[in-house]
Amino acid sequence: MKKMINVRLFENDRELCTCSVKKGTAVYELAGSFITDPEKIIAARINNEVCPLDQRIEFTARIEPVLTDSADGAAIYRRSLCLLLAAACHKLLPRTRILVGHSLDHGYYYTFDGNQEITDGLLKKIEAEMKSISDSSIPIVTDEISYEEASALFEALGLRETAKQLEYICSPSIRINSIGDFSDMYFGPLAKNTGILKVFELKKYNEGFLLRFPHQETPDRLSPFKDDPKLSEVYRLYKEWGKRLDVTSAASLNELIARRKINDFIDISETFQEKCIGNIATQILERRDVRVVLIAGPSSSGKTTTSKKLALELQAVGYKPKIISLDSYYAGRDKAPLDENGQPDYECIEALNVDMLNENLMDLFSGKPAVIPSYDFQSGKSSLKPENTMTLAENEILIIEGIHGLNDRLTPRIPREMKFKIYLSALTQLNLDDHNRISTSDNRLIRRIVRDANFRGKPAEGTIEMWPGVRRGEMLHIFPFQNNADAVLNTALDYELAVLRVYAAPLLKRVKPTVKEYGEARRLLSFLENFATIEASAVPPRSIIREFIGGSAFKY
Repeated sequence: MKKMINVRLFENDRELCTCSVKKGTAVYELAGSFITDPEKIIAARINNEVCPLDQRIEFTARIEPVLTDSADGAAIYRRSLCLLLAAACHKLLPRTRILVGHSLDHGYYYTFDGNQEITDGLLKKIEAEMKSISDSSIPIVTDEISYEEASALFEALGLRETAKQLEYICSPSIRINSIGDFSDMYFGPLAKNTGILKVFELKKYNEGFLLRFPHQETPDRLSPFKDDPKLSEVYRLYKEWGKRLDVTSAASLNELIARRKINDFIDISETFQEKCIGNIATQILERRDVRVVLIAGPSSSGKTTTSKKLALELQAVGYKPKIISLDSYYAGRDKAPLDENGQPDYECIEALNVDMLNENLMDLFSGKPAVIPSYDFQSGKSSLKPENTMTLAENEILIIEGIHGLNDRLTPRIPREMKFKIYLSALTQLNLDDHNRISTSDNRLIRRIVRDANFRGKPAEGTIEMWPGVRRGEMLHIFPFQNNADAVLNTALDYELAVLRVYAAPLLKRVKPTVKEYGEARRLLSFLENFATIEASAVPPRSIIREFIGGSAFKY
Protein backbone atom coordinates (compact mmCIF):
# COMPACT_ATOMS: atom_id res chain seq x y z
CA MET A 1 0.00 0.00 0.00
CA LYS A 2 1.37 3.40 -0.98
CA LYS A 3 2.25 5.88 1.73
CA MET A 4 -0.15 8.80 2.17
CA ILE A 5 1.28 12.34 2.26
CA ASN A 6 -0.26 15.73 3.03
CA VAL A 7 -0.48 18.48 0.43
CA ARG A 8 -1.71 22.04 0.85
CA LEU A 9 -3.52 23.52 -2.15
CA PHE A 10 -3.24 27.27 -2.81
CA GLU A 11 -4.66 29.62 -5.39
CA ASN A 12 -3.94 33.36 -5.68
CA ASP A 13 -1.87 33.11 -2.48
CA ARG A 14 -4.92 31.84 -0.59
CA GLU A 15 -4.96 28.37 0.97
CA LEU A 16 -7.90 26.32 -0.30
CA CYS A 17 -7.49 23.12 1.71
CA THR A 18 -5.16 20.47 3.03
CA CYS A 19 -5.66 16.95 1.71
CA SER A 20 -4.02 13.56 1.93
CA VAL A 21 -2.91 11.85 -1.30
CA LYS A 22 -1.00 8.72 -2.20
CA LYS A 23 2.72 9.20 -2.66
CA GLY A 24 3.41 9.32 -6.39
CA THR A 25 0.13 11.00 -7.32
CA ALA A 26 0.46 13.10 -10.49
CA VAL A 27 -0.34 16.79 -10.11
CA TYR A 28 -2.94 16.72 -12.91
CA GLU A 29 -5.05 14.38 -10.78
CA LEU A 30 -5.62 17.32 -8.42
CA ALA A 31 -6.56 19.84 -11.13
CA GLY A 32 -10.26 19.56 -10.33
CA SER A 33 -9.62 20.60 -6.72
CA PHE A 34 -8.80 24.19 -7.70
CA ILE A 35 -11.30 27.00 -8.32
CA THR A 36 -9.91 27.77 -11.77
CA ASP A 37 -11.14 25.90 -14.84
CA PRO A 38 -8.72 22.94 -15.27
CA GLU A 39 -8.44 23.80 -18.98
CA LYS A 40 -6.55 26.97 -18.02
CA ILE A 41 -4.02 25.12 -15.86
CA ILE A 42 -0.82 24.41 -17.81
CA ALA A 43 1.56 23.51 -14.95
CA ALA A 44 1.87 23.72 -11.17
CA ARG A 45 4.14 25.16 -8.52
CA ILE A 46 5.30 22.49 -6.10
CA ASN A 47 6.97 24.18 -3.14
CA ASN A 48 7.42 27.21 -5.42
CA GLU A 49 9.16 25.29 -8.22
CA VAL A 50 7.35 25.29 -11.57
CA CYS A 51 6.72 21.68 -12.60
CA PRO A 52 4.82 19.91 -15.41
CA LEU A 53 1.36 18.54 -14.66
CA ASP A 54 2.58 14.95 -14.87
CA GLN A 55 5.06 15.58 -12.04
CA ARG A 56 4.65 13.01 -9.25
CA ILE A 57 4.17 14.23 -5.69
CA GLU A 58 6.75 12.45 -3.56
CA PHE A 59 6.74 14.49 -0.33
CA THR A 60 4.72 17.00 1.68
CA ALA A 61 4.13 19.94 -0.59
CA ARG A 62 2.52 23.30 -1.16
CA ILE A 63 0.85 23.19 -4.59
CA GLU A 64 -0.70 25.96 -6.66
CA PRO A 65 -1.74 26.03 -10.32
CA VAL A 66 0.16 27.83 -13.08
CA LEU A 67 -2.33 29.39 -15.48
CA THR A 68 -1.93 30.09 -19.18
CA ASP A 69 -2.26 33.86 -18.62
CA SER A 70 0.61 34.03 -16.11
CA ALA A 71 4.26 34.77 -16.95
CA ASP A 72 5.30 31.18 -16.18
CA GLY A 73 2.31 29.79 -18.07
CA ALA A 74 3.08 31.89 -21.15
CA ALA A 75 6.71 30.71 -21.11
CA ILE A 76 5.59 27.06 -20.94
CA TYR A 77 3.16 27.64 -23.82
CA ARG A 78 5.91 29.17 -25.98
CA ARG A 79 8.37 26.42 -25.13
CA SER A 80 5.81 23.72 -25.95
CA LEU A 81 4.94 25.47 -29.20
CA CYS A 82 8.61 25.35 -30.22
CA LEU A 83 8.59 21.58 -29.72
CA LEU A 84 5.38 21.32 -31.74
CA LEU A 85 7.00 23.23 -34.62
CA ALA A 86 10.11 21.03 -34.47
CA ALA A 87 7.99 17.86 -34.51
CA ALA A 88 5.97 19.07 -37.52
CA CYS A 89 9.11 20.02 -39.45
CA HIS A 90 10.68 16.66 -38.61
CA LYS A 91 7.74 14.90 -40.21
CA LEU A 92 7.54 17.08 -43.33
CA LEU A 93 11.25 17.95 -43.76
CA PRO A 94 13.13 15.17 -41.95
CA ARG A 95 16.57 16.13 -43.31
CA THR A 96 16.27 19.89 -42.79
CA ARG A 97 17.62 21.67 -39.70
CA ILE A 98 15.46 24.46 -38.32
CA LEU A 99 17.26 27.08 -36.28
CA VAL A 100 15.62 29.37 -33.73
CA GLY A 101 16.77 32.98 -33.53
CA HIS A 102 15.74 36.18 -31.79
CA SER A 103 12.32 37.20 -30.52
CA LEU A 104 10.30 39.71 -32.54
CA ASP A 105 7.06 41.20 -31.25
CA HIS A 106 5.22 38.12 -29.91
CA GLY A 107 7.13 35.56 -31.92
CA TYR A 108 10.42 33.78 -32.56
CA TYR A 109 12.37 34.11 -35.78
CA TYR A 110 13.40 30.82 -37.45
CA THR A 111 15.54 29.94 -40.44
CA PHE A 112 16.32 26.70 -42.27
CA ASP A 113 19.93 25.59 -42.52
CA GLY A 114 20.86 24.75 -46.10
CA ASN A 115 19.08 25.29 -49.39
CA GLN A 116 15.48 24.66 -48.32
CA GLU A 117 13.39 27.49 -49.79
CA ILE A 118 10.88 29.09 -47.45
CA THR A 119 7.62 29.87 -49.23
CA ASP A 120 4.15 30.79 -48.03
CA GLY A 121 2.98 27.44 -49.36
CA LEU A 122 5.52 25.50 -47.33
CA LEU A 123 4.66 27.47 -44.18
CA LYS A 124 0.96 26.69 -44.70
CA LYS A 125 1.80 22.95 -44.88
CA ILE A 126 3.87 23.13 -41.67
CA GLU A 127 1.15 25.13 -39.94
CA ALA A 128 -1.49 22.59 -41.02
CA GLU A 129 0.65 19.74 -39.65
CA MET A 130 1.07 21.61 -36.35
CA LYS A 131 -2.71 22.07 -36.12
CA SER A 132 -3.27 18.41 -36.89
CA ILE A 133 -0.92 17.40 -34.06
CA SER A 134 -2.62 19.91 -31.76
CA ASP A 135 -6.11 18.65 -32.63
CA SER A 136 -4.99 15.09 -31.86
CA SER A 137 -4.05 16.06 -28.25
CA ILE A 138 -0.92 13.92 -28.39
CA PRO A 139 0.84 13.58 -25.00
CA ILE A 140 4.05 15.56 -24.57
CA VAL A 141 6.17 13.00 -22.79
CA THR A 142 9.08 13.91 -20.53
CA ASP A 143 11.45 11.03 -19.89
CA GLU A 144 14.93 10.23 -18.62
CA ILE A 145 17.24 8.21 -20.84
CA SER A 146 20.89 7.28 -20.55
CA TYR A 147 23.66 9.55 -21.78
CA GLU A 148 24.58 7.05 -24.51
CA GLU A 149 20.98 6.80 -25.71
CA ALA A 150 20.60 10.58 -25.79
CA SER A 151 23.80 11.04 -27.81
CA ALA A 152 22.69 8.46 -30.37
CA LEU A 153 19.15 9.86 -30.49
CA PHE A 154 20.18 13.46 -31.17
CA GLU A 155 22.70 12.39 -33.81
CA ALA A 156 20.03 10.29 -35.56
CA LEU A 157 17.58 13.24 -35.50
CA GLY A 158 20.19 15.59 -36.96
CA LEU A 159 20.21 17.82 -33.84
CA ARG A 160 23.92 18.52 -34.14
CA GLU A 161 24.24 21.35 -31.63
CA THR A 162 22.15 19.46 -29.05
CA ALA A 163 24.35 16.38 -29.46
CA LYS A 164 27.46 18.57 -29.26
CA GLN A 165 26.24 20.20 -26.04
CA LEU A 166 26.09 16.77 -24.38
CA GLU A 167 29.89 16.77 -24.47
CA TYR A 168 29.69 19.48 -21.79
CA ILE A 169 26.63 18.24 -19.87
CA CYS A 170 27.92 14.83 -18.84
CA SER A 171 25.04 13.63 -16.69
CA PRO A 172 24.40 9.86 -16.49
CA SER A 173 20.80 10.52 -17.53
CA ILE A 174 19.37 13.14 -19.88
CA ARG A 175 15.83 14.51 -19.74
CA ILE A 176 14.15 14.51 -23.14
CA ASN A 177 10.77 15.72 -24.39
CA SER A 178 8.84 13.84 -27.05
CA ILE A 179 5.82 14.24 -29.31
CA GLY A 180 5.20 10.90 -31.01
CA ASP A 181 8.45 9.67 -32.57
CA PHE A 182 10.22 13.05 -32.35
CA SER A 183 12.34 13.91 -29.31
CA ASP A 184 14.19 17.05 -28.30
CA MET A 185 15.61 18.62 -25.15
CA TYR A 186 14.09 21.72 -23.57
CA PHE A 187 15.25 23.46 -20.42
CA GLY A 188 11.99 23.85 -18.53
CA PRO A 189 8.58 22.22 -18.07
CA LEU A 190 6.25 21.74 -21.03
CA ALA A 191 2.50 21.36 -21.44
CA LYS A 192 0.95 17.95 -20.71
CA ASN A 193 -0.29 17.42 -24.28
CA THR A 194 -0.53 19.21 -27.60
CA GLY A 195 -4.26 19.90 -27.25
CA ILE A 196 -3.68 23.17 -25.39
CA LEU A 197 -1.50 24.58 -28.22
CA LYS A 198 -4.30 26.08 -30.30
CA VAL A 199 -3.21 29.68 -30.86
CA PHE A 200 -0.22 30.26 -33.16
CA GLU A 201 0.75 31.37 -36.65
CA LEU A 202 3.66 30.97 -39.07
CA LYS A 203 4.52 34.16 -40.95
CA LYS A 204 7.19 34.60 -43.61
CA TYR A 205 9.73 37.25 -42.56
CA ASN A 206 12.93 38.24 -44.38
CA GLU A 207 14.92 35.08 -45.20
CA GLY A 208 13.10 33.06 -42.55
CA PHE A 209 9.76 32.96 -40.78
CA LEU A 210 8.14 33.81 -37.47
CA LEU A 211 6.46 31.42 -35.07
CA ARG A 212 3.91 33.80 -33.58
CA PHE A 213 2.24 33.15 -30.22
CA PRO A 214 -0.30 34.99 -28.05
CA HIS A 215 0.49 37.69 -25.53
CA GLN A 216 0.50 36.52 -21.91
CA GLU A 217 -2.60 38.53 -21.02
CA THR A 218 -4.62 37.34 -24.05
CA PRO A 219 -3.78 33.63 -24.42
CA ASP A 220 -6.82 32.96 -26.60
CA ARG A 221 -5.80 35.16 -29.55
CA LEU A 222 -2.88 36.62 -31.50
CA SER A 223 -2.25 40.36 -31.45
CA PRO A 224 -1.60 42.30 -34.70
CA PHE A 225 2.01 41.99 -35.84
CA LYS A 226 4.31 44.95 -35.11
CA ASP A 227 7.56 44.92 -37.04
CA ASP A 228 10.90 46.01 -35.59
CA PRO A 229 13.20 46.23 -38.63
CA LYS A 230 16.10 48.04 -36.93
CA LEU A 231 16.52 45.46 -34.19
CA SER A 232 16.11 42.61 -36.68
CA GLU A 233 18.87 44.05 -38.85
CA VAL A 234 21.23 44.31 -35.89
CA TYR A 235 20.50 40.70 -34.99
CA ARG A 236 21.10 39.61 -38.61
CA LEU A 237 24.49 41.32 -38.67
CA TYR A 238 25.55 39.75 -35.38
CA LYS A 239 24.30 36.32 -36.48
CA GLU A 240 26.41 36.56 -39.63
CA TRP A 241 29.38 37.61 -37.48
CA GLY A 242 28.88 34.54 -35.25
CA LYS A 243 28.69 32.24 -38.27
CA ARG A 244 31.95 33.60 -39.67
CA LEU A 245 33.67 32.87 -36.36
CA ASP A 246 31.88 29.51 -36.08
CA VAL A 247 30.57 30.39 -32.61
CA THR A 248 26.78 30.18 -32.71
CA SER A 249 25.82 28.12 -29.67
CA ALA A 250 26.66 27.43 -26.04
CA ALA A 251 28.35 24.23 -27.23
CA SER A 252 30.62 26.23 -29.59
CA LEU A 253 31.55 28.55 -26.74
CA ASN A 254 32.17 25.65 -24.36
CA GLU A 255 34.45 24.07 -26.95
CA LEU A 256 36.59 27.22 -27.08
CA ILE A 257 36.82 27.24 -23.29
CA ALA A 258 37.76 23.54 -23.21
CA ARG A 259 40.45 24.05 -25.87
CA ARG A 260 41.80 27.12 -24.04
CA LYS A 261 41.09 29.31 -27.05
CA ILE A 262 38.64 31.59 -25.27
CA ASN A 263 41.00 34.55 -24.76
CA ASP A 264 41.20 35.17 -28.50
CA PHE A 265 37.40 35.10 -28.77
CA ILE A 266 37.10 37.52 -25.84
CA ASP A 267 39.47 39.95 -27.58
CA ILE A 268 37.58 39.62 -30.89
CA SER A 269 34.19 40.14 -29.19
CA GLU A 270 35.36 43.23 -27.33
CA THR A 271 37.04 44.65 -30.43
CA PHE A 272 33.92 44.11 -32.53
CA GLN A 273 31.74 45.88 -29.97
CA GLU A 274 34.16 48.81 -29.77
CA LYS A 275 34.19 48.97 -33.58
CA CYS A 276 30.39 49.24 -33.55
CA ILE A 277 30.57 52.07 -31.00
CA GLY A 278 33.23 53.75 -33.15
CA ASN A 279 30.93 53.51 -36.19
CA ILE A 280 28.21 55.31 -34.21
CA ALA A 281 30.69 58.05 -33.28
CA THR A 282 31.43 58.47 -37.00
CA GLN A 283 27.71 58.78 -37.76
CA ILE A 284 27.44 61.51 -35.13
CA LEU A 285 30.43 63.33 -36.62
CA GLU A 286 28.80 63.23 -40.06
CA ARG A 287 25.69 64.90 -38.60
CA ARG A 288 27.36 68.26 -37.97
CA ASP A 289 24.36 69.79 -36.18
CA VAL A 290 24.23 67.18 -33.37
CA ARG A 291 24.77 68.70 -29.91
CA VAL A 292 23.25 66.00 -27.70
CA VAL A 293 23.41 62.19 -27.85
CA LEU A 294 20.54 60.44 -26.08
CA ILE A 295 21.19 56.84 -24.99
CA ALA A 296 18.32 54.63 -23.87
CA GLY A 297 17.84 50.96 -23.22
CA PRO A 298 16.20 48.57 -20.78
CA SER A 299 17.59 47.70 -17.36
CA SER A 300 21.11 46.26 -17.35
CA SER A 301 21.64 46.93 -21.04
CA GLY A 302 24.87 48.74 -20.14
CA LYS A 303 23.88 52.38 -20.60
CA THR A 304 26.50 53.75 -18.21
CA THR A 305 29.48 51.92 -19.68
CA THR A 306 28.30 52.58 -23.23
CA SER A 307 28.13 56.31 -22.45
CA LYS A 308 31.72 56.24 -21.25
CA LYS A 309 32.94 54.20 -24.21
CA LEU A 310 31.14 56.44 -26.67
CA ALA A 311 32.71 59.47 -24.98
CA LEU A 312 36.17 58.02 -25.74
CA GLU A 313 35.23 57.33 -29.36
CA LEU A 314 33.85 60.86 -29.75
CA GLN A 315 37.09 62.27 -28.35
CA ALA A 316 38.95 60.25 -30.97
CA VAL A 317 37.08 62.10 -33.73
CA GLY A 318 37.58 65.55 -32.19
CA TYR A 319 34.72 66.13 -29.75
CA LYS A 320 34.91 66.91 -26.04
CA PRO A 321 31.94 65.03 -24.59
CA LYS A 322 30.21 65.68 -21.28
CA ILE A 323 27.90 63.08 -19.70
CA ILE A 324 24.64 63.71 -17.85
CA SER A 325 22.43 61.05 -16.27
CA LEU A 326 18.66 61.51 -16.39
CA ASP A 327 18.63 60.36 -12.76
CA SER A 328 19.80 63.89 -11.89
CA TYR A 329 16.44 65.24 -13.08
CA TYR A 330 14.13 63.29 -10.79
CA ALA A 331 11.65 65.85 -9.48
CA GLY A 332 11.50 64.34 -6.00
CA ARG A 333 9.78 61.55 -4.15
CA ASP A 334 6.88 63.81 -3.13
CA LYS A 335 6.31 64.86 -6.76
CA ALA A 336 6.53 61.43 -8.37
CA PRO A 337 3.28 59.89 -9.67
CA LEU A 338 2.06 56.85 -7.74
CA ASP A 339 1.88 53.38 -9.24
CA GLU A 340 -0.97 50.88 -8.78
CA ASN A 341 0.42 49.96 -5.35
CA GLY A 342 0.52 53.56 -4.14
CA GLN A 343 4.32 53.73 -4.37
CA PRO A 344 6.33 56.45 -6.19
CA ASP A 345 6.69 55.48 -9.85
CA TYR A 346 10.20 56.47 -10.89
CA GLU A 347 9.90 54.67 -14.23
CA CYS A 348 7.47 57.10 -15.88
CA ILE A 349 8.60 60.29 -17.61
CA GLU A 350 6.38 62.37 -15.30
CA ALA A 351 8.81 61.55 -12.47
CA LEU A 352 11.40 63.76 -14.19
CA ASN A 353 11.63 67.54 -14.20
CA VAL A 354 11.40 67.74 -17.99
CA ASP A 355 11.01 71.53 -18.00
CA MET A 356 14.26 72.03 -16.10
CA LEU A 357 16.10 69.61 -18.40
CA ASN A 358 14.98 71.51 -21.50
CA GLU A 359 15.83 74.88 -19.94
CA ASN A 360 19.30 73.59 -19.09
CA LEU A 361 19.82 72.26 -22.60
CA MET A 362 18.65 75.47 -24.26
CA ASP A 363 20.99 77.50 -22.05
CA LEU A 364 23.94 75.21 -22.78
CA PHE A 365 23.37 75.23 -26.53
CA SER A 366 23.20 79.04 -26.55
CA GLY A 367 26.51 79.32 -24.67
CA LYS A 368 25.02 80.09 -21.25
CA PRO A 369 25.97 78.23 -18.03
CA ALA A 370 23.47 75.81 -16.50
CA VAL A 371 23.34 74.28 -13.01
CA ILE A 372 22.73 70.54 -13.34
CA PRO A 373 20.55 69.33 -10.44
CA SER A 374 21.57 66.62 -8.00
CA TYR A 375 19.18 63.96 -6.75
CA ASP A 376 19.61 62.20 -3.42
CA PHE A 377 17.93 58.79 -3.55
CA GLN A 378 18.06 58.40 0.24
CA SER A 379 16.20 61.63 1.01
CA GLY A 380 14.19 61.58 -2.22
CA LYS A 381 14.97 65.26 -2.83
CA SER A 382 16.52 67.30 -5.63
CA SER A 383 18.92 70.18 -5.04
CA LEU A 384 20.96 72.72 -6.99
CA LYS A 385 24.64 73.09 -6.15
CA PRO A 386 26.90 75.80 -7.68
CA GLU A 387 29.72 73.28 -8.15
CA ASN A 388 27.49 71.42 -10.66
CA THR A 389 27.47 74.39 -13.06
CA MET A 390 28.17 73.31 -16.63
CA THR A 391 28.98 75.15 -19.84
CA LEU A 392 29.22 73.80 -23.37
CA ALA A 393 31.88 75.02 -25.82
CA GLU A 394 31.46 74.77 -29.58
CA ASN A 395 33.38 71.48 -29.92
CA GLU A 396 31.76 69.95 -26.83
CA ILE A 397 28.82 67.54 -27.06
CA LEU A 398 26.42 66.22 -24.43
CA ILE A 399 25.73 62.54 -23.78
CA ILE A 400 22.53 61.91 -21.79
CA GLU A 401 21.73 58.37 -20.67
CA GLY A 402 18.46 57.21 -19.21
CA ILE A 403 15.42 55.09 -20.02
CA HIS A 404 13.41 57.92 -21.66
CA GLY A 405 16.09 59.07 -24.09
CA LEU A 406 14.17 57.97 -27.21
CA ASN A 407 10.88 59.57 -26.15
CA ASP A 408 10.42 62.94 -27.86
CA ARG A 409 8.45 64.15 -24.84
CA LEU A 410 11.76 64.28 -22.98
CA THR A 411 13.28 67.00 -25.18
CA PRO A 412 10.38 68.79 -26.92
CA ARG A 413 12.25 72.13 -27.14
CA ILE A 414 15.32 70.69 -28.83
CA PRO A 415 15.25 70.62 -32.66
CA ARG A 416 15.40 67.10 -34.13
CA GLU A 417 18.59 67.80 -36.09
CA MET A 418 20.45 68.57 -32.84
CA LYS A 419 19.65 65.14 -31.35
CA PHE A 420 21.17 61.72 -32.04
CA LYS A 421 19.36 58.81 -30.41
CA ILE A 422 20.90 55.42 -29.59
CA TYR A 423 18.97 52.34 -28.47
CA LEU A 424 20.84 49.62 -26.56
CA SER A 425 19.86 45.95 -26.49
CA ALA A 426 21.74 42.99 -24.99
CA LEU A 427 20.95 40.77 -27.98
CA THR A 428 23.18 37.70 -27.95
CA GLN A 429 23.37 35.83 -31.24
CA LEU A 430 24.15 32.57 -29.40
CA ASN A 431 21.59 29.80 -28.95
CA LEU A 432 21.79 27.03 -26.39
CA ASP A 433 21.33 24.62 -29.32
CA ASP A 434 19.31 24.45 -32.55
CA HIS A 435 15.91 24.90 -30.87
CA ASN A 436 16.59 26.63 -27.55
CA ARG A 437 17.21 30.36 -27.75
CA ILE A 438 18.83 32.64 -25.19
CA SER A 439 16.40 35.26 -23.96
CA THR A 440 17.59 38.86 -23.97
CA SER A 441 15.58 39.39 -20.78
CA ASP A 442 17.31 36.43 -19.06
CA ASN A 443 20.70 37.81 -20.03
CA ARG A 444 19.85 41.19 -18.51
CA LEU A 445 18.26 39.68 -15.40
CA ILE A 446 21.42 37.69 -14.67
CA ARG A 447 23.49 40.86 -15.15
CA ARG A 448 21.17 42.68 -12.75
CA ILE A 449 21.30 39.91 -10.12
CA VAL A 450 25.10 40.03 -10.13
CA ARG A 451 25.27 43.84 -10.02
CA ASP A 452 22.64 44.16 -7.28
CA ALA A 453 24.52 41.67 -5.11
CA ASN A 454 27.93 43.22 -5.77
CA PHE A 455 27.07 46.91 -5.36
CA ARG A 456 23.71 47.14 -3.58
CA GLY A 457 23.80 44.21 -1.18
CA LYS A 458 20.55 42.84 -2.59
CA PRO A 459 20.01 39.05 -2.57
CA ALA A 460 18.98 37.27 -5.76
CA GLU A 461 15.37 36.81 -4.62
CA GLY A 462 15.08 40.58 -4.17
CA THR A 463 16.12 41.25 -7.75
CA ILE A 464 13.88 38.48 -9.07
CA GLU A 465 10.93 39.86 -7.09
CA MET A 466 11.21 43.34 -8.58
CA TRP A 467 12.02 42.19 -12.13
CA PRO A 468 8.38 41.88 -13.37
CA GLY A 469 7.84 45.53 -12.37
CA VAL A 470 11.00 46.54 -14.23
CA ARG A 471 9.78 44.65 -17.32
CA ARG A 472 6.39 46.37 -17.15
CA GLY A 473 8.15 49.74 -17.07
CA GLU A 474 10.24 48.78 -20.11
CA MET A 475 7.12 47.76 -22.03
CA LEU A 476 5.54 51.13 -21.31
CA HIS A 477 8.44 53.56 -21.45
CA ILE A 478 11.26 52.08 -23.59
CA PHE A 479 10.24 49.47 -26.15
CA PRO A 480 7.50 51.58 -27.82
CA PHE A 481 10.15 54.17 -28.76
CA GLN A 482 13.03 51.95 -29.90
CA ASN A 483 12.33 52.56 -33.58
CA ASN A 484 12.91 56.31 -32.98
CA ALA A 485 16.61 55.54 -32.66
CA ASP A 486 19.19 56.77 -35.17
CA ALA A 487 21.41 53.81 -34.25
CA VAL A 488 20.99 50.50 -32.43
CA LEU A 489 23.88 49.01 -30.46
CA ASN A 490 24.05 45.42 -29.30
CA THR A 491 25.70 45.44 -25.88
CA ALA A 492 25.73 41.66 -25.37
CA LEU A 493 29.07 39.87 -25.44
CA ASP A 494 28.80 36.26 -26.48
CA TYR A 495 31.13 35.02 -23.76
CA GLU A 496 29.56 36.92 -20.86
CA LEU A 497 27.20 34.24 -19.49
CA ALA A 498 30.20 32.00 -18.87
CA VAL A 499 31.64 34.78 -16.68
CA LEU A 500 28.37 35.73 -15.01
CA ARG A 501 27.70 32.10 -14.06
CA VAL A 502 30.64 32.26 -11.63
CA TYR A 503 28.89 35.08 -9.75
CA ALA A 504 25.20 34.29 -10.29
CA ALA A 505 25.10 30.56 -9.54
CA PRO A 506 26.06 30.85 -5.83
CA LEU A 507 23.52 33.69 -5.40
CA LEU A 508 20.72 31.69 -7.04
CA LYS A 509 21.52 28.57 -4.99
CA ARG A 510 20.81 30.56 -1.81
CA VAL A 511 17.17 31.23 -2.77
CA LYS A 512 15.05 29.03 -0.51
CA PRO A 513 12.06 26.89 -1.61
CA THR A 514 9.92 28.77 0.91
CA VAL A 515 9.84 31.94 -1.24
CA LYS A 516 8.00 32.53 -4.53
CA GLU A 517 11.20 33.50 -6.33
CA TYR A 518 12.56 29.97 -5.89
CA GLY A 519 11.07 28.71 -9.17
CA GLU A 520 12.70 31.47 -11.21
CA ALA A 521 16.00 30.95 -9.40
CA ARG A 522 15.93 27.24 -10.25
CA ARG A 523 15.12 27.99 -13.88
CA LEU A 524 18.02 30.43 -14.19
CA LEU A 525 20.37 27.95 -12.52
CA SER A 526 19.34 25.26 -14.99
CA PHE A 527 19.95 27.72 -17.83
CA LEU A 528 23.42 28.70 -16.59
CA GLU A 529 24.48 25.05 -16.29
CA ASN A 530 24.73 25.03 -20.08
CA PHE A 531 27.86 27.18 -19.88
CA ALA A 532 31.38 26.29 -18.84
CA THR A 533 32.93 29.00 -16.68
CA ILE A 534 35.38 31.78 -17.48
CA GLU A 535 37.28 33.49 -14.67
CA ALA A 536 36.85 37.25 -14.21
CA SER A 537 40.58 37.80 -14.75
CA ALA A 538 40.00 37.15 -18.47
CA VAL A 539 37.61 40.12 -18.76
CA PRO A 540 39.26 43.35 -20.02
CA PRO A 541 39.07 46.32 -17.61
CA ARG A 542 36.95 48.41 -20.00
CA SER A 543 34.53 45.62 -20.84
CA ILE A 544 30.82 46.31 -20.35
CA ILE A 545 30.75 43.18 -18.15
CA ARG A 546 32.83 45.06 -15.57
CA GLU A 547 29.79 47.29 -14.93
CA PHE A 548 28.20 44.22 -13.30
CA ILE A 549 31.06 42.18 -11.82
CA GLY A 550 33.28 45.09 -10.73
CA GLY A 551 36.92 45.93 -11.40
CA SER A 552 36.19 48.38 -14.22
CA ALA A 553 38.69 50.92 -15.46
CA PHE A 554 35.77 53.35 -15.55
CA LYS A 555 34.44 55.16 -12.49
CA TYR A 556 30.70 54.86 -11.87
